[in-house]
Amino acid sequence: MTVTIGSVVAPMWVDVLDASVQACLVHGRTDLAARLRARRAQLLDPALWVVVLGEPGQGKSQLINALINAPVCPVGDAGTTGTPTVVRHAEQPGALLVHRAARTALTVAEAAPHIRGREALRAEIGVPRALLAGGMTLVDTPAATPVTGWPELLGGLGEHPPADTVVLASAATAELTVAELDLLRDAAAAVPNVIVALTKTDLAADWRAVADRNRQRLAAAGLSAAVIPVSATLRLRAARTGDAELNAESGFPELIGRLNRDVAGKPHALARAAAAQAARGALEQVATPLRARLTSASAPSQAMARLNEAQRALDDVRRRQVRWQNTLNDDVADLVSNVEFDLRDRTRQILRKVDAAFETADPMTAWDEFASWLDRELKAAAEANFSWLIAQCEWISHRVAAHFGEYGQDALPTWRMHVPDDLDRMVPHLEQPGVEKFTITQKALTGLRGSYGGILMVGLATSLAGMPLINPVSVGAGAILGGKTVHDESKTLLKRRQAAARTRTQRHVDDFFLLVSKEGKDTVRQAHRLLRDHFLDLTDRLQDAIVHSVRTAKLAADADVAQTERRQREIELSLRELAGLYRQAQQLQPAPQTA
Repeated sequence: MTVTIGSVVAPMWVDVLDASVQACLVHGRTDLAARLRARRAQLLDPALWVVVLGEPGQGKSQLINALINAPVCPVGDAGTTGTPTVVRHAEQPGALLVHRAARTALTVAEAAPHIRGREALRAEIGVPRALLAGGMTLVDTPAATPVTGWPELLGGLGEHPPADTVVLASAATAELTVAELDLLRDAAAAVPNVIVALTKTDLAADWRAVADRNRQRLAAAGLSAAVIPVSATLRLRAARTGDAELNAESGFPELIGRLNRDVAGKPHALARAAAAQAARGALEQVATPLRARLTSASAPSQAMARLNEAQRALDDVRRRQVRWQNTLNDDVADLVSNVEFDLRDRTRQILRKVDAAFETADPMTAWDEFASWLDRELKAAAEANFSWLIAQCEWISHRVAAHFGEYGQDALPTWRMHVPDDLDRMVPHLEQPGVEKFTITQKALTGLRGSYGGILMVGLATSLAGMPLINPVSVGAGAILGGKTVHDESKTLLKRRQAAARTRTQRHVDDFFLLVSKEGKDTVRQAHRLLRDHFLDLTDRLQDAIVHSVRTAKLAADADVAQTERRQREIELSLRELAGLYRQAQQLQPAPQTA
């Protein structure tokens, strides 16, 4: 297919290459654009560039000599080709060594040592041969090694070396090596026509089996290279003797016929295939980073990630608010119960000491000392109870602050609780209970009552013995019983005074307990309110900061989403344009290949 540009009819593949060049330039791939321009110029040149590759000892240079029946490439034990050598048609034989800054004209024989070396960039040899006069140019390359790549082999032919057909020389004595298959892959990616010349068939009796196995290996590797068995030795001998049968046996007529068809088909089928291959390769390299950018653009952006992180942080603060409030409420409820129990236990211990003291002590004589002791004990109990309460409040504040530990700030309140300085007001004055005194008159009357009974009972008993009612025995008995009555009455009065002191002390301690317990509960409630207000304020400040971050992240995410969608549309449009151009390149070939 051709199109008319002005007054010039240009092939369709030229338009495809020109459009591909523009696509490369639009996307900043000037290197690919330069490569396509060089390929376009080379395909418009009617000359067919045949590049011959091969590992050392595979008969590569001898293959070129046999093709044109002229010893233009050095062969033998003296060394192999070290400099890329371009062999083309010339009316007179001659050679030209191309250096970086000079060119040296030599004879073909004089050029051989220089071709074996590497001092020149390339060698150009011209010989008068009919095969070359038709437009064919042969390129002998340095021997390939397992680490040698396609660019290294053609390095001396310029930045964009020309190649229309690649011929790999491989001896029929062995199958294709892995390195040769890799070299064929590189060549097939650069040019549409690849040929495997199976050389030295005259030295391998089973060359047909080797050729079949090579075709199988090429098919397994996905390479559509033709395998043509040849023998340079037979070809050169047939040229010397003029033996047509020997020439046909050498296999070179098939190889030359294939190359002549390539020469004739270059302006048409070969150029279209090469243009399609070059355009597809360049477009694929342009599209690959676009696809990666499209994939990365569809992935969550950093702004969206920051928004999600801020929202998670806000949810976490709200969950933590519920947790620290539950912790505070539960611990304060436990503290109220424990403080009251602690105070009750301390007052009970004091009352036990009071009971033990009044088992023997007389409140009437030891009351002042007892009151001072009780006052000290109650003050110590109140101070210990408040100290323990304050310690528990500090412990609770640390427990609640632990919920804010991940936010990297000191969540503890700045204020501290202290034991009240006016504990004296919580200990009321203890008044001495009213006790009955055992006066002398009471003792006398009590003694008379006891002695009267004793005199009467003993006197009656002794009167039976003929003694008077009042006698020394009855008087003695009366005195004993009177003294005992006075003693018993004294003990009874002591017990009553002790019981009254215990009762008064119990009431006094109960009053103390009510005062201190009320003060302690009020202190706990105050601490509860202070801690609640402090941590609520801290939570509000955290929420405000995070809400501000959420809003900022939301704005950034919205802007990023809009930019991402715009960028995605641009990339998708570019990919659609490249895909359309890629399909045009596929249509240049008789059998389109799947991208």
